[in-house]
Amino acid sequence: MLKVGVLGAGHLGKIHLRLLNQSEKYELKGFYDADIMNGTKVETEFGYTYFDNINTLINAVDVVDIVTPTLSHYECAKKAMEKGKHVFIEKPITNTLEEAETLLVLEQKFGVKGQVGHVERFNPAFTAVRESINQPMFIETHRLAEFNPRGTDVPVVLDLMIHDIDAILSVVNSKVIGIKASGVSVLSQSPDIANARLEFENGCVANLTASRISLKNMRKSRFFQKDAYISVDFLEKKVEVVKMKDAPEVPGDFDMILQNAEGVKKQIYFENPSILGNNAILDELESFADAINNNTRPTVTLQQGTEALKVALQIIDAFENKSLLG
Repeated sequence: MLKVGVLGAGHLGKIHLRLLNQSEKYELKGFYDADIMNGTKVETEFGYTYFDNINTLINAVDVVDIVTPTLSHYECAKKAMEKGKHVFIEKPITNTLEEAETLLVLEQKFGVKGQVGHVERFNPAFTAVRESINQPMFIETHRLAEFNPRGTDVPVVLDLMIHDIDAILSVVNSKVIGIKASGVSVLSQSPDIANARLEFENGCVANLTASRISLKNMRKSRFFQKDAYISVDFLEKKVEVVKMKDAPEVPGDFDMILQNAEGVKKQIYFENPSILGNNAILDELESFADAINNNTRPTVTLQQGTEALKVALQIIDAFENKSLLG
Protein backbone atom coordinates (compact mmCIF):
# COMPACT_ATOMS: atom_id res chain seq x y z
CA MET A 1 0.00 0.00 0.00
CA LEU A 2 1.15 3.49 -0.78
CA LYS A 3 1.61 5.79 2.19
CA VAL A 4 -0.36 8.98 1.59
CA GLY A 5 -0.79 12.30 3.33
CA VAL A 6 -3.31 15.07 2.68
CA LEU A 7 -2.51 18.77 2.61
CA GLY A 8 -5.58 20.80 3.47
CA ALA A 9 -8.53 19.77 5.65
CA GLY A 10 -11.29 21.99 4.35
CA HIS A 11 -14.58 20.74 2.91
CA LEU A 12 -13.01 18.77 0.05
CA GLY A 13 -9.95 17.83 2.08
CA LYS A 14 -12.12 16.02 4.63
CA ILE A 15 -13.78 14.08 1.81
CA HIS A 16 -10.35 13.03 0.52
CA LEU A 17 -9.30 12.00 4.03
CA ARG A 18 -12.38 9.82 4.47
CA LEU A 19 -11.97 8.11 1.09
CA LEU A 20 -8.23 7.55 1.42
CA ASN A 21 -8.78 6.13 4.88
CA GLN A 22 -11.17 3.50 3.49
CA SER A 23 -9.16 2.76 0.33
CA GLU A 24 -7.36 -0.57 0.08
CA LYS A 25 -4.67 0.99 -2.12
CA TYR A 26 -3.47 3.63 0.33
CA GLU A 27 -2.33 3.80 3.92
CA LEU A 28 -3.40 7.19 5.26
CA LYS A 29 -0.64 8.55 7.50
CA GLY A 30 -2.35 11.82 8.31
CA PHE A 31 -2.83 15.38 7.18
CA TYR A 32 -1.50 18.92 7.45
CA ASP A 33 -3.53 22.10 7.64
CA ALA A 34 -2.10 25.59 8.05
CA ASP A 35 -4.96 26.42 10.44
CA ILE A 36 -3.91 24.72 13.67
CA MET A 37 -7.37 25.12 15.23
CA ASN A 38 -9.01 23.44 12.26
CA GLY A 39 -6.33 20.74 12.19
CA THR A 40 -6.78 19.79 15.83
CA LYS A 41 -10.58 19.91 15.44
CA VAL A 42 -10.50 17.50 12.48
CA GLU A 43 -8.09 15.20 14.33
CA THR A 44 -10.35 15.14 17.39
CA GLU A 45 -13.56 14.69 15.42
CA PHE A 46 -12.42 12.06 12.90
CA GLY A 47 -9.30 10.51 14.40
CA TYR A 48 -6.91 11.27 11.53
CA THR A 49 -3.36 12.11 12.61
CA TYR A 50 -2.64 15.84 12.42
CA PHE A 51 0.86 16.98 11.46
CA ASP A 52 1.57 20.58 12.45
CA ASN A 53 4.60 20.69 10.11
CA ILE A 54 4.18 20.23 6.37
CA ASN A 55 7.70 18.88 5.83
CA THR A 56 7.25 16.21 8.51
CA LEU A 57 4.16 14.92 6.75
CA ILE A 58 5.78 14.97 3.31
CA ASN A 59 8.76 13.01 4.63
CA ALA A 60 6.43 10.34 6.06
CA VAL A 61 4.61 9.43 2.83
CA ASP A 62 4.99 8.24 -0.76
CA VAL A 63 2.10 10.31 -2.16
CA VAL A 64 1.01 13.84 -1.29
CA ASP A 65 -2.64 14.72 -1.93
CA ILE A 66 -2.90 18.51 -2.28
CA VAL A 67 -6.36 19.85 -1.42
CA THR A 68 -5.32 23.34 -0.32
CA PRO A 69 -6.50 26.66 -1.83
CA THR A 70 -5.28 27.10 -5.41
CA LEU A 71 -2.83 29.85 -4.45
CA SER A 72 -0.74 27.34 -2.50
CA HIS A 73 -0.88 24.41 -4.96
CA TYR A 74 2.46 25.27 -6.54
CA GLU A 75 4.48 25.63 -3.34
CA CYS A 76 2.99 22.45 -1.85
CA ALA A 77 3.64 20.43 -4.99
CA LYS A 78 7.14 21.81 -5.38
CA LYS A 79 8.05 20.83 -1.79
CA ALA A 80 6.73 17.32 -2.31
CA MET A 81 8.27 16.72 -5.76
CA GLU A 82 11.69 17.94 -4.65
CA LYS A 83 11.55 15.24 -1.97
CA GLY A 84 10.72 12.60 -4.59
CA LYS A 85 7.04 12.30 -3.72
CA HIS A 86 4.21 11.68 -6.17
CA VAL A 87 1.55 14.40 -6.14
CA PHE A 88 -2.19 14.46 -6.65
CA ILE A 89 -3.29 18.09 -7.09
CA GLU A 90 -6.88 19.30 -6.97
CA LYS A 91 -8.01 21.37 -9.95
CA PRO A 92 -6.94 23.84 -11.16
CA ILE A 93 -3.37 22.59 -11.15
CA THR A 94 -1.90 25.94 -10.08
CA ASN A 95 -2.72 29.64 -9.94
CA THR A 96 -0.57 30.64 -12.93
CA LEU A 97 0.55 29.01 -16.14
CA GLU A 98 4.20 29.63 -15.24
CA GLU A 99 3.78 27.66 -12.00
CA ALA A 100 2.17 24.76 -13.85
CA GLU A 101 4.93 24.66 -16.44
CA THR A 102 7.53 24.61 -13.66
CA LEU A 103 5.83 21.58 -12.12
CA LEU A 104 6.11 19.80 -15.47
CA VAL A 105 9.86 20.34 -15.33
CA LEU A 106 10.06 19.13 -11.72
CA GLU A 107 8.02 16.03 -12.58
CA GLN A 108 10.65 15.00 -15.11
CA LYS A 109 13.63 16.11 -13.03
CA PHE A 110 12.69 14.09 -9.94
CA GLY A 111 11.08 11.14 -11.73
CA VAL A 112 7.74 11.40 -9.95
CA LYS A 113 4.16 11.13 -11.18
CA GLY A 114 1.44 13.73 -10.92
CA GLN A 115 -2.31 13.75 -11.48
CA VAL A 116 -4.80 16.63 -11.47
CA GLY A 117 -8.22 16.27 -9.86
CA HIS A 118 -10.47 16.83 -12.85
CA VAL A 119 -13.03 14.53 -11.31
CA GLU A 120 -15.59 14.66 -14.15
CA ARG A 121 -13.30 12.37 -16.17
CA PHE A 122 -14.41 9.69 -13.70
CA ASN A 123 -18.10 10.54 -13.77
CA PRO A 124 -19.85 7.26 -14.70
CA ALA A 125 -22.04 9.01 -17.29
CA PHE A 126 -18.99 10.38 -19.09
CA THR A 127 -16.99 7.15 -18.90
CA ALA A 128 -19.99 5.23 -20.27
CA VAL A 129 -19.90 7.16 -23.56
CA ARG A 130 -16.28 8.30 -23.70
CA GLU A 131 -15.34 5.81 -26.41
CA SER A 132 -18.42 6.74 -28.46
CA ILE A 133 -17.37 10.40 -28.69
CA ASN A 134 -15.40 10.41 -31.91
CA GLN A 135 -14.34 13.61 -33.67
CA PRO A 136 -17.16 15.83 -32.40
CA MET A 137 -17.60 18.99 -34.48
CA PHE A 138 -19.91 20.96 -32.17
CA ILE A 139 -20.04 20.80 -28.38
CA GLU A 140 -22.31 22.65 -25.99
CA THR A 141 -21.93 22.63 -22.20
CA HIS A 142 -23.92 24.15 -19.35
CA ARG A 143 -22.57 24.07 -15.80
CA LEU A 144 -24.88 26.01 -13.53
CA ALA A 145 -24.77 26.12 -9.73
CA GLU A 146 -26.67 27.77 -6.94
CA PHE A 147 -24.73 30.46 -5.11
CA ASN A 148 -22.20 29.25 -2.57
CA PRO A 149 -19.70 31.69 -1.01
CA ARG A 150 -17.03 28.96 -1.04
CA GLY A 151 -14.92 29.32 -4.18
CA THR A 152 -16.01 32.84 -5.10
CA ASP A 153 -12.47 34.13 -4.58
CA VAL A 154 -11.70 32.91 -8.12
CA PRO A 155 -13.51 33.51 -11.44
CA VAL A 156 -16.28 31.07 -12.31
CA VAL A 157 -14.08 29.85 -15.18
CA LEU A 158 -11.55 28.40 -12.71
CA ASP A 159 -14.22 27.35 -10.24
CA LEU A 160 -16.67 25.56 -12.56
CA MET A 161 -16.03 25.90 -16.29
CA ILE A 162 -12.56 24.32 -16.09
CA HIS A 163 -14.26 20.92 -15.55
CA ASP A 164 -15.84 21.19 -19.00
CA ILE A 165 -12.69 22.64 -20.56
CA ASP A 166 -10.74 19.55 -19.48
CA ALA A 167 -13.45 17.13 -20.63
CA ILE A 168 -13.63 18.84 -24.03
CA LEU A 169 -9.85 18.86 -24.50
CA SER A 170 -9.79 15.14 -23.66
CA VAL A 171 -12.09 14.29 -26.60
CA VAL A 172 -11.12 16.91 -29.20
CA ASN A 173 -7.71 15.95 -30.54
CA SER A 174 -6.93 19.37 -31.97
CA LYS A 175 -5.36 22.69 -31.04
CA VAL A 176 -7.44 25.62 -29.80
CA ILE A 177 -6.92 28.46 -32.31
CA GLY A 178 -9.57 30.95 -31.26
CA ILE A 179 -11.41 32.05 -28.14
CA LYS A 180 -14.24 34.50 -27.67
CA ALA A 181 -15.71 35.04 -24.23
CA SER A 182 -17.67 37.29 -21.94
CA GLY A 183 -18.09 37.30 -18.18
CA VAL A 184 -20.27 39.20 -15.73
CA SER A 185 -19.70 39.86 -12.03
CA VAL A 186 -22.96 39.92 -10.09
CA LEU A 187 -22.23 39.10 -6.45
CA SER A 188 -18.47 38.54 -6.47
CA GLN A 189 -15.45 40.62 -7.34
CA SER A 190 -14.71 38.16 -10.16
CA PRO A 191 -17.14 36.96 -12.87
CA ASP A 192 -20.03 34.79 -11.66
CA ILE A 193 -21.43 34.07 -15.14
CA ALA A 194 -19.31 33.27 -18.18
CA ASN A 195 -19.73 32.14 -21.75
CA ALA A 196 -16.91 31.06 -24.03
CA ARG A 197 -16.64 29.90 -27.62
CA LEU A 198 -13.63 27.74 -28.43
CA GLU A 199 -12.57 27.18 -32.03
CA PHE A 200 -10.29 24.26 -32.84
CA GLU A 201 -7.88 23.77 -35.71
CA ASN A 202 -9.90 20.81 -37.03
CA GLY A 203 -13.06 22.92 -37.30
CA CYS A 204 -14.71 21.83 -34.07
CA VAL A 205 -16.50 24.55 -32.11
CA ALA A 206 -17.35 24.36 -28.40
CA ASN A 207 -19.77 26.71 -26.66
CA LEU A 208 -19.41 26.71 -22.85
CA THR A 209 -21.64 28.41 -20.27
CA ALA A 210 -21.00 28.50 -16.54
CA SER A 211 -22.84 30.25 -13.71
CA ARG A 212 -22.63 30.09 -9.93
CA ILE A 213 -25.70 32.23 -9.23
CA SER A 214 -28.38 30.08 -10.85
CA LEU A 215 -31.68 29.04 -9.32
CA LYS A 216 -30.99 25.39 -10.06
CA ASN A 217 -28.00 23.12 -10.58
CA MET A 218 -27.18 21.77 -14.03
CA ARG A 219 -24.16 19.98 -15.47
CA LYS A 220 -24.87 18.93 -19.04
CA SER A 221 -22.74 18.51 -22.15
CA ARG A 222 -23.89 17.74 -25.69
CA PHE A 223 -21.60 16.37 -28.37
CA PHE A 224 -22.55 16.50 -32.06
CA GLN A 225 -20.58 14.44 -34.54
CA LYS A 226 -21.11 12.73 -37.88
CA ASP A 227 -24.12 10.45 -37.59
CA ALA A 228 -24.41 10.82 -33.81
CA TYR A 229 -25.64 13.04 -30.98
CA ILE A 230 -24.46 12.29 -27.44
CA SER A 231 -25.80 14.02 -24.34
CA VAL A 232 -24.14 13.64 -20.93
CA ASP A 233 -25.83 14.71 -17.71
CA PHE A 234 -22.98 14.80 -15.21
CA LEU A 235 -25.30 15.75 -12.34
CA GLU A 236 -28.02 13.12 -12.83
CA LYS A 237 -25.50 10.63 -14.25
CA LYS A 238 -27.56 9.94 -17.34
CA VAL A 239 -26.70 9.74 -21.03
CA GLU A 240 -28.58 9.92 -24.29
CA VAL A 241 -27.02 8.47 -27.43
CA VAL A 242 -28.79 8.99 -30.75
CA LYS A 243 -27.13 7.57 -33.87
CA MET A 244 -27.90 7.33 -37.57
CA LYS A 245 -27.10 4.68 -40.13
CA ASP A 246 -28.10 3.98 -43.71
CA ALA A 247 -31.75 3.00 -43.81
CA PRO A 248 -32.61 -0.59 -44.77
CA GLU A 249 -34.21 -1.12 -48.13
CA VAL A 250 -37.32 -2.43 -46.42
CA PRO A 251 -37.78 -0.55 -43.14
CA GLY A 252 -39.56 -2.20 -40.25
CA ASP A 253 -42.88 -0.89 -38.99
CA PHE A 254 -41.24 0.85 -36.04
CA ASP A 255 -38.03 2.05 -37.73
CA MET A 256 -37.45 5.81 -37.56
CA ILE A 257 -36.43 6.96 -41.04
CA LEU A 258 -35.33 10.43 -42.15
CA GLN A 259 -34.88 11.51 -45.76
CA ASN A 260 -32.91 14.59 -46.79
CA ALA A 261 -33.46 16.84 -49.82
CA GLU A 262 -31.19 14.63 -51.94
CA GLY A 263 -33.27 11.58 -51.18
CA VAL A 264 -30.73 9.93 -48.88
CA LYS A 265 -32.49 7.93 -46.17
CA LYS A 266 -31.10 7.41 -42.69
CA GLN A 267 -32.38 5.32 -39.84
CA ILE A 268 -32.32 6.79 -36.34
CA TYR A 269 -31.63 4.44 -33.46
CA PHE A 270 -30.84 4.78 -29.78
CA GLU A 271 -28.13 3.24 -27.61
CA ASN A 272 -28.38 2.81 -23.87
CA PRO A 273 -24.91 2.34 -22.39
CA SER A 274 -24.72 0.82 -18.94
CA ILE A 275 -23.91 3.35 -16.23
CA LEU A 276 -22.28 1.84 -13.18
CA GLY A 277 -22.54 3.60 -9.84
CA ASN A 278 -19.23 4.79 -8.42
CA ASN A 279 -17.53 7.34 -6.22
CA ALA A 280 -15.68 9.48 -8.75
CA ILE A 281 -13.29 11.00 -6.20
CA LEU A 282 -12.30 7.59 -4.86
CA ASP A 283 -11.88 6.33 -8.41
CA GLU A 284 -9.57 9.18 -9.40
CA LEU A 285 -7.44 8.72 -6.28
CA GLU A 286 -7.19 4.95 -6.76
CA SER A 287 -6.46 5.31 -10.47
CA PHE A 288 -3.46 7.40 -9.46
CA ALA A 289 -2.31 4.62 -7.14
CA ASP A 290 -2.57 2.19 -10.06
CA ALA A 291 -0.52 4.51 -12.28
CA ILE A 292 2.21 4.67 -9.64
CA ASN A 293 2.23 0.94 -8.88
CA ASN A 294 2.12 -0.11 -12.54
CA ASN A 295 4.32 2.74 -13.81
CA THR A 296 1.64 3.81 -16.28
CA ARG A 297 0.35 7.17 -17.43
CA PRO A 298 -2.08 8.86 -14.99
CA THR A 299 -5.59 9.42 -16.33
CA VAL A 300 -5.31 13.21 -15.99
CA THR A 301 -1.66 14.15 -16.35
CA LEU A 302 -0.03 17.35 -15.14
CA GLN A 303 0.39 18.25 -18.81
CA GLN A 304 -3.36 17.93 -19.38
CA GLY A 305 -4.07 19.92 -16.24
CA THR A 306 -1.74 22.60 -17.57
CA GLU A 307 -3.53 22.69 -20.94
CA ALA A 308 -6.89 23.10 -19.22
CA LEU A 309 -5.51 25.94 -17.10
CA LYS A 310 -4.02 27.60 -20.17
CA VAL A 311 -7.37 27.67 -21.97
CA ALA A 312 -9.17 28.83 -18.80
CA LEU A 313 -6.77 31.74 -18.37
CA GLN A 314 -7.15 32.67 -22.05
CA ILE A 315 -10.91 32.76 -21.56
CA ILE A 316 -10.48 35.09 -18.59
CA ASP A 317 -8.18 37.31 -20.67
CA ALA A 318 -10.78 37.32 -23.44
CA PHE A 319 -13.38 38.81 -21.07
CA GLU A 320 -11.63 42.13 -21.65
CA ASN A 321 -10.22 41.54 -25.11
CA LYS A 322 -13.44 39.90 -26.41
CA SER A 323 -11.34 37.96 -28.91
CA LEU A 324 -8.09 36.08 -28.49
CA LEU A 325 -6.10 33.82 -30.74
CA GLY A 326 -4.25 31.03 -28.92
